[in-house]
Amino acid sequence: MLREQTRYSRLANITKIINTKLELPEVLQHVTRAISEEIVHCNSVGIFLPNEDGTYRGFAGKPESMNGMALHTQVIDPKIDILAREVIETKETIYIPDTSKDNRPDPRSIEAFKIKSLLALPISFEQELFGLVFLFDYGTPMNLTETEIQSVEAYVNMAAVAIRNANNLTQKENLIAEKQLLLNVTNDLSKCSSIQECLEKCFFYLGKILEGKNIAAHLLTPFEKTTMRLTKLNKDCDWTEADWIEILHTIRMEQSYENLIQKAIKTKNVIHIPSVDIYGLLMIPLVSMGEVLGVITVINVKKTHRYNQSQIQLAQSIVDATAPTFSNLLYMDQLENMVEERTSELATANEKVTSVIESITDGFFALNKEWEFIYINKHQYLPGKKTANDVLGKNIWDIFSENVDSVIYKEFHRAMSERIPVHFEIHSNYDDYWHEVVAYPYDDGICCLFKNITEKKKYENELKRLSNLDLIGQMAAGISHEIRNPMTTVRGFLQILKKEDGLEKHNDHFNLMIEELDRANSIITEFLSMGNTRTSDLQMLDLNSIIRDITPLIKIDTFNQNKLIQFDTKDIPELLLNRNEIRQLLINIYRNGLEAMSPGKILTISTYKEGEKCVVLEVRDQGEGIKPEVLEKLGTPFYTTKDSGTGLGLGICYAIAARHNAKIEIQTGSEGTTFFIKFYYTNNEKGHVVK
Repeated sequence: MLREQTRYSRLANITKIINTKLELPEVLQHVTRAISEEIVHCNSVGIFLPNEDGTYRGFAGKPESMNGMALHTQVIDPKIDILAREVIETKETIYIPDTSKDNRPDPRSIEAFKIKSLLALPISFEQELFGLVFLFDYGTPMNLTETEIQSVEAYVNMAAVAIRNANNLTQKENLIAEKQLLLNVTNDLSKCSSIQECLEKCFFYLGKILEGKNIAAHLLTPFEKTTMRLTKLNKDCDWTEADWIEILHTIRMEQSYENLIQKAIKTKNVIHIPSVDIYGLLMIPLVSMGEVLGVITVINVKKTHRYNQSQIQLAQSIVDATAPTFSNLLYMDQLENMVEERTSELATANEKVTSVIESITDGFFALNKEWEFIYINKHQYLPGKKTANDVLGKNIWDIFSENVDSVIYKEFHRAMSERIPVHFEIHSNYDDYWHEVVAYPYDDGICCLFKNITEKKKYENELKRLSNLDLIGQMAAGISHEIRNPMTTVRGFLQILKKEDGLEKHNDHFNLMIEELDRANSIITEFLSMGNTRTSDLQMLDLNSIIRDITPLIKIDTFNQNKLIQFDTKDIPELLLNRNEIRQLLINIYRNGLEAMSPGKILTISTYKEGEKCVVLEVRDQGEGIKPEVLEKLGTPFYTTKDSGTGLGLGICYAIAARHNAKIEIQTGSEGTTFFIKFYYTNNEKGHVVK
């Protein structure tokens, strides 16, 4: 009674194991262990599952090795093994108590394993055979009872259920995988825009399921519908087109390769030849709406390779899915050049748009409604040497925390909440730049453009200064004569009074008044110079020659102030110049330089070419530099840092430079200041090069 309860308990345990998610080898190993424990006189149990070639190979058992031979290396061939063939045909259990009196078992196995008695069982369920089970004792008979055989049959039935479940699961998984594969095929084919791309997708998926890469498409000509041409080889094919054609003519078959293709076209059926010399051959017609468009051919160099029916059916499904797409693309072939051209234009336009955004020197970025960066170009400044990848997806106010509650913060929030564009200017918190900021809304946030307008600000200041000069010039032109006439009269009477007897004691006062009138007259002359915008009286002159003309004056000034002068003039072309104005410009600038230096320092005057269209006059001093607040106002009329200055000297220089199509640039620092006067010219203005 206890033995029966134990047997039922083990059967229940096996049933439970079968219903778990264990792999099939684990389940069958439990079955073999239960059999060997249930039938105590049996020390060898082997489960054999079928191969594709009709033989049965050891899959699970106990022990896993006997006489140095592993179970999985044991193969039973029903063509030779009479006992195995009888079990397969009858699907019934066969017990041989004495193998010496029965010729059905394979004598080789009987001898190798000293088998005295043998129990062979089919693993079947509902008339479907899943495998074979063999039980024996090594060197001794088993002496099994009917009850013991029935117990083994019960366990084997459990194994049949396990194998059936595993097969069903495998079939379901394979079916799901095949459906997913076909979905992927259909999806990828729907994206194809050319016949070549369509065939490549077909070749790719055929190669996955057929484990081959030597695939070709033989297509019918669109108009003749009869002439076959080798149109496309798989890009991973081992052969060239010439190799393919040569190999086709060397294959020995009952029908020629060409005839087989014609047969596939005529019958619209798949042709599978498992072994052609050393090749496996598979031909699948490409059929759309009942019309054959060509044949897809797969040649496999694996001599023993055989495609099973499932592989062939799946391959045909892939080709069938390819056919409608191929057909549509074929009929659109006449538009292919136009489509490719248009696609190329669109691609170029897209690249240009991307290139514009990425190549402009202004910063550009886009924010979503959560204030996160979703795009940023390479020119947008980021603090802490961060890159675009570092900030994408991050909140802008975490990156630019210094800007919280600033103008930019308020304006951006206004653009985001009110859905209106905003435009403003700000000074950078991170460098000495001015930025023009434009923020405009889009569906998911705002786009922002940061334009560096530092130069624009400088131009605005320059324009303001020039406007002041122009105003002063207009004033000077309007009142200079009216002021000079009475001044001349007064000066004349003062000179007469100096000669009057009895007034000699007032000569010092007369002289002082005359000097002040002359000073006022010189200021008026400077006014006129600043307001003068004439470009006449310009001649082709040598700038170096003008410098040489006033060199003695410069040397006297530097000597008197106990300072040094250096000249470094290079070969430069002649320019359209006004000699007197250039002399005045140079004198004003070099005297400012001398005044900025302490005794013993060096003033350097240089000339040289910069590029193809520019000559530079450079005046460099070794003073203490110009303070930023002073530098901003240089050239502004009446602005001076000198106690006795008029603030018109540099203004006159800027006016002279403007009349000569020149530009004044300044570099300053603790080691000194350099004035660059850059004269720009055209080919028509350029004279011969002066040596």
